Amino acid sequence: MAGVARDESAIDVRAEARAAFLLRLRARGLRDVNVLRAIETVPRELFAPHLYADLAMRDLALPIPCGQTMPEPFVAARIAESARIEPGHRVLEIGSGSGYVTAILARLCASVVSIERFQTLAIAARERLAAIGVANAAVVWGDGLCVSPDIGQFDRIIVHAVLDQPPTTLLGALAVDGVLLVGRRRQDGAGVAMMRLRRAAGGDWAAEPLFACRLQGLIPGIAASL
Repeated sequence: MAGVARDESAIDVRAEARAAFLLRLRARGLRDVNVLRAIETVPRELFAPHLYADLAMRDLALPIPCGQTMPEPFVAARIAESARIEPGHRVLEIGSGSGYVTAILARLCASVVSIERFQTLAIAARERLAAIGVANAAVVWGDGLCVSPDIGQFDRIIVHAVLDQPPTTLLGALAVDGVLLVGRRRQDGAGVAMMRLRRAAGGDWAAEPLFACRLQGLIPGIAASL
Protein backbone atom coordinates (compact mmCIF):
# COMPACT_ATOMS: atom_id res chain seq x y z
CA MET A 1 0.00 0.00 0.00
CA ALA A 2 2.89 2.36 0.73
CA GLY A 3 4.15 1.87 -2.82
CA VAL A 4 0.74 2.73 -4.25
CA ALA A 5 0.58 5.86 -2.10
CA ARG A 6 3.99 6.97 -3.34
CA ASP A 7 2.93 6.41 -6.97
CA GLU A 8 -0.25 8.43 -6.47
CA SER A 9 1.73 11.19 -4.79
CA ALA A 10 4.16 11.33 -7.73
CA ILE A 11 1.23 11.53 -10.18
CA ASP A 12 -0.27 14.39 -8.16
CA VAL A 13 3.03 16.27 -8.19
CA ARG A 14 3.36 15.87 -11.97
CA ALA A 15 -0.24 17.00 -12.50
CA GLU A 16 0.32 20.07 -10.34
CA ALA A 17 3.54 20.89 -12.19
CA ARG A 18 1.79 20.60 -15.56
CA ALA A 19 -1.12 22.78 -14.39
CA ALA A 20 1.30 25.45 -13.17
CA PHE A 21 3.20 25.16 -16.44
CA LEU A 22 0.03 25.88 -18.47
CA LEU A 23 -0.97 28.75 -16.18
CA ARG A 24 2.41 30.38 -16.77
CA LEU A 25 1.88 30.18 -20.53
CA ARG A 26 -1.55 31.77 -20.19
CA ALA A 27 -0.09 34.50 -17.97
CA ARG A 28 2.35 35.37 -20.74
CA GLY A 29 -0.49 35.90 -23.20
CA LEU A 30 -1.18 32.54 -24.82
CA ARG A 31 -4.91 32.40 -25.48
CA ASP A 32 -5.51 29.83 -28.22
CA VAL A 33 -7.41 27.02 -26.50
CA ASN A 34 -6.45 24.45 -29.14
CA VAL A 35 -2.76 25.25 -28.77
CA LEU A 36 -2.99 25.07 -24.98
CA ARG A 37 -4.72 21.71 -25.23
CA ALA A 38 -2.05 20.43 -27.63
CA ILE A 39 0.74 21.51 -25.29
CA GLU A 40 -1.06 19.92 -22.35
CA THR A 41 -1.16 16.55 -24.12
CA VAL A 42 2.49 16.54 -25.24
CA PRO A 43 4.83 15.45 -22.40
CA ARG A 44 7.78 17.78 -22.91
CA GLU A 45 9.91 15.79 -20.49
CA LEU A 46 9.96 12.89 -22.97
CA PHE A 47 11.47 15.15 -25.65
CA ALA A 48 14.10 16.72 -23.40
CA PRO A 49 17.51 15.07 -22.93
CA HIS A 50 17.53 12.92 -19.80
CA LEU A 51 20.01 15.28 -18.13
CA TYR A 52 17.50 18.15 -18.41
CA ALA A 53 14.21 16.26 -17.92
CA ASP A 54 13.64 17.95 -14.55
CA LEU A 55 13.66 21.33 -16.32
CA ALA A 56 11.06 20.35 -18.91
CA MET A 57 8.19 22.10 -17.12
CA ARG A 58 10.09 25.38 -16.99
CA ASP A 59 9.99 27.96 -19.78
CA LEU A 60 13.57 27.35 -20.83
CA ALA A 61 15.27 26.46 -24.10
CA LEU A 62 17.20 23.21 -23.62
CA PRO A 63 20.30 21.93 -25.44
CA ILE A 64 19.88 18.79 -27.53
CA PRO A 65 22.46 16.77 -29.52
CA CYS A 66 24.15 18.03 -32.71
CA GLY A 67 24.52 21.52 -31.27
CA GLN A 68 20.81 22.24 -31.60
CA THR A 69 18.28 23.64 -29.16
CA MET A 70 14.82 22.65 -28.02
CA PRO A 71 12.79 25.89 -27.94
CA GLU A 72 11.21 27.17 -24.76
CA PRO A 73 7.54 26.15 -24.47
CA PHE A 74 6.28 29.71 -24.88
CA VAL A 75 8.12 30.09 -28.20
CA ALA A 76 6.80 26.72 -29.38
CA ALA A 77 3.31 27.86 -28.41
CA ARG A 78 3.69 31.24 -30.15
CA ILE A 79 4.82 29.49 -33.33
CA ALA A 80 1.83 27.15 -33.29
CA GLU A 81 -0.56 29.99 -32.46
CA SER A 82 0.88 32.36 -35.09
CA ALA A 83 0.60 29.75 -37.83
CA ARG A 84 -3.20 29.71 -37.37
CA ILE A 85 -3.40 26.01 -38.08
CA GLU A 86 -6.75 24.42 -38.85
CA PRO A 87 -7.70 20.73 -38.40
CA GLY A 88 -7.65 19.95 -42.12
CA HIS A 89 -4.28 21.54 -42.82
CA ARG A 90 -1.17 19.83 -44.11
CA VAL A 91 1.95 21.26 -42.43
CA LEU A 92 5.61 21.19 -43.47
CA GLU A 93 8.19 21.75 -40.73
CA ILE A 94 11.84 22.49 -41.46
CA GLY A 95 13.98 21.49 -38.49
CA SER A 96 12.48 18.68 -36.41
CA GLY A 97 14.98 18.97 -33.58
CA SER A 98 13.76 16.86 -30.67
CA GLY A 99 10.32 16.45 -32.26
CA TYR A 100 8.59 18.48 -29.52
CA VAL A 101 7.13 21.15 -31.80
CA THR A 102 6.32 18.44 -34.35
CA ALA A 103 4.16 16.70 -31.75
CA ILE A 104 2.32 19.94 -30.94
CA LEU A 105 1.68 20.64 -34.62
CA ALA A 106 0.41 17.09 -35.13
CA ARG A 107 -2.24 17.69 -32.46
CA LEU A 108 -3.55 20.68 -34.45
CA CYS A 109 -3.64 19.56 -38.08
CA ALA A 110 -4.35 16.64 -40.38
CA SER A 111 -0.71 15.76 -41.09
CA VAL A 112 2.86 16.97 -40.63
CA VAL A 113 5.97 16.33 -42.69
CA SER A 114 9.06 17.38 -40.74
CA ILE A 115 12.49 17.58 -42.38
CA GLU A 116 15.62 17.28 -40.22
CA ARG A 117 19.18 17.55 -41.57
CA PHE A 118 20.77 15.56 -38.71
CA GLN A 119 20.12 11.84 -39.00
CA THR A 120 20.59 11.20 -35.28
CA LEU A 121 17.96 13.82 -34.43
CA ALA A 122 15.56 12.52 -37.08
CA ILE A 123 15.76 8.97 -35.74
CA ALA A 124 15.29 10.06 -32.12
CA ALA A 125 12.36 12.33 -33.02
CA ARG A 126 10.60 9.49 -34.84
CA GLU A 127 11.01 7.24 -31.80
CA ARG A 128 9.62 9.85 -29.40
CA LEU A 129 6.62 10.59 -31.61
CA ALA A 130 5.85 6.88 -31.91
CA ALA A 131 6.17 6.48 -28.12
CA ILE A 132 3.34 8.96 -27.49
CA GLY A 133 1.17 7.60 -30.31
CA VAL A 134 1.58 10.37 -32.89
CA ALA A 135 0.62 8.70 -36.18
CA ASN A 136 0.05 11.73 -38.43
CA ALA A 137 3.62 13.08 -38.46
CA ALA A 138 6.51 11.86 -40.60
CA VAL A 139 10.08 12.89 -39.79
CA VAL A 140 12.31 12.84 -42.87
CA TRP A 141 16.11 13.00 -42.88
CA GLY A 142 16.84 15.56 -45.58
CA ASP A 143 17.83 19.06 -46.65
CA GLY A 144 15.18 21.65 -45.85
CA LEU A 145 16.63 23.96 -48.51
CA CYS A 146 16.04 21.40 -51.25
CA VAL A 147 12.42 20.34 -50.89
CA SER A 148 11.40 17.94 -53.66
CA PRO A 149 8.33 18.97 -55.69
CA ASP A 150 7.11 15.39 -55.22
CA ILE A 151 6.37 16.20 -51.60
CA GLY A 152 3.29 18.16 -52.67
CA GLN A 153 1.92 21.42 -51.31
CA PHE A 154 1.23 22.53 -47.77
CA ASP A 155 -1.18 24.92 -46.10
CA ARG A 156 1.44 25.92 -43.56
CA ILE A 157 5.25 25.85 -43.62
CA ILE A 158 7.23 26.49 -40.44
CA VAL A 159 10.99 27.05 -40.64
CA HIS A 160 12.91 26.94 -37.34
CA ALA A 161 15.76 29.02 -38.74
CA VAL A 162 16.70 32.33 -40.33
CA LEU A 163 16.13 32.59 -44.07
CA ASP A 164 16.27 36.12 -45.44
CA GLN A 165 15.27 34.74 -48.82
CA PRO A 166 13.47 31.37 -48.76
CA PRO A 167 14.44 29.21 -51.77
CA THR A 168 11.99 28.79 -54.63
CA THR A 169 11.72 25.07 -53.86
CA LEU A 170 10.31 25.93 -50.43
CA LEU A 171 8.05 28.71 -51.66
CA GLY A 172 6.75 26.40 -54.38
CA ALA A 173 5.58 23.95 -51.71
CA LEU A 174 3.23 26.53 -50.20
CA ALA A 175 -0.39 26.39 -51.33
CA VAL A 176 -2.32 29.49 -52.39
CA ASP A 177 -3.46 31.41 -49.28
CA GLY A 178 -0.87 29.40 -47.35
CA VAL A 179 1.26 30.79 -44.53
CA LEU A 180 5.04 30.53 -44.10
CA LEU A 181 6.65 31.23 -40.72
CA VAL A 182 10.37 31.92 -40.90
CA GLY A 183 13.03 33.87 -39.02
CA ARG A 184 14.43 37.02 -40.60
CA ARG A 185 17.11 39.44 -39.49
CA ARG A 186 15.70 42.82 -38.54
CA GLN A 187 16.61 45.61 -40.93
CA ASP A 188 17.80 47.75 -38.01
CA GLY A 189 20.26 44.99 -37.06
CA ALA A 190 18.54 44.39 -33.72
CA GLY A 191 18.40 40.62 -33.81
CA VAL A 192 15.96 38.25 -35.46
CA ALA A 193 12.16 38.27 -35.71
CA MET A 194 9.79 35.49 -36.63
CA MET A 195 7.89 36.57 -39.72
CA ARG A 196 4.56 35.42 -41.13
CA LEU A 197 4.47 35.41 -44.93
CA ARG A 198 1.17 34.85 -46.71
CA ARG A 199 0.93 33.80 -50.34
CA ALA A 200 -2.04 35.41 -52.11
CA ALA A 201 -3.82 34.08 -55.21
CA GLY A 202 -2.14 36.68 -57.45
CA GLY A 203 1.31 35.50 -56.40
CA ASP A 204 2.00 38.51 -54.17
CA TRP A 205 3.48 38.10 -50.70
CA ALA A 206 2.47 39.91 -47.53
CA ALA A 207 5.00 39.86 -44.69
CA GLU A 208 4.14 40.52 -41.04
CA PRO A 209 6.64 40.62 -38.15
CA LEU A 210 5.50 38.55 -35.16
CA PHE A 211 7.95 38.34 -32.25
CA ALA A 212 11.65 38.40 -31.45
CA CYS A 213 13.39 35.03 -31.49
CA ARG A 214 16.84 33.46 -31.25
CA LEU A 215 17.07 31.44 -34.43
CA GLN A 216 20.20 30.56 -36.38
CA GLY A 217 20.74 30.42 -40.12
CA LEU A 218 19.51 27.31 -41.92
CA ILE A 219 22.48 25.11 -42.85
CA PRO A 220 22.29 23.42 -46.27
CA GLY A 221 22.87 19.72 -46.81
CA ILE A 222 22.47 16.73 -44.51
CA ALA A 223 24.56 15.30 -41.69
CA ALA A 224 24.58 12.02 -39.81
CA SER A 225 25.63 13.68 -36.52
CA LEU A 226 28.11 16.08 -34.99
